[in-house]
Amino acid sequence: MTDTRPAWSHGERVRAAAVLMAGWVALLWVLEVVDVATGHALDGYGVVPRTQSELVDVVPSAFVHFGFSHVAANSVPLLVLGFLAALGGIRRFLAVCALIVVADGLGVWLLSPAGTNTAGASGLIFGLFGYLLVSGFVDRRPLGIVAGVLVAAVWGGSILAGLAPTQSGVSWQGHLIGLAAGVAAAFLLRRRPAEHREPVL
Repeated sequence: MTDTRPAWSHGERVRAAAVLMAGWVALLWVLEVVDVATGHALDGYGVVPRTQSELVDVVPSAFVHFGFSHVAANSVPLLVLGFLAALGGIRRFLAVCALIVVADGLGVWLLSPAGTNTAGASGLIFGLFGYLLVSGFVDRRPLGIVAGVLVAAVWGGSILAGLAPTQSGVSWQGHLIGLAAGVAAAFLLRRRPAEHREPVL
């Protein structure tokens, strides 16, 4: 069945992506304010590995942070990488994020060291980096390829550093799984040949 809805203009795509990501990042800050105001009650929504009851925290853990410095460190890369990824269509972007968040949360639950509590948007950030890095090549979109190259040039060093297992207090497992999930999402959610112009919503 052919989609008869009019394609969104470039300006509409930009505005939709900007509003979505501004709201997303704002939500993370609001949640951290609530966390601090409640004596860090939200920290319990992080993932403690291989504890069955913690499976319900796989998704919430991507929205919870351990302090304002933690959420501040994640805000800019999430805002920029999310904005770039969302330009390809909001529905597709949300599907990519859902895949990354669930895969990353389950991977952390399975592979993180016992007794740890992992939370934060960094797994999603690494996933969006991986997605942007390869999706242009997978979809054969010149602008997507350029975006991937620019993203690699700006954040490549930080991404590699975040994968080092020697950093204390950093879930390199979550970073690595998020990166792999983002690359997988680019292939699993690649555009069909008939998708010349995808509606944003």
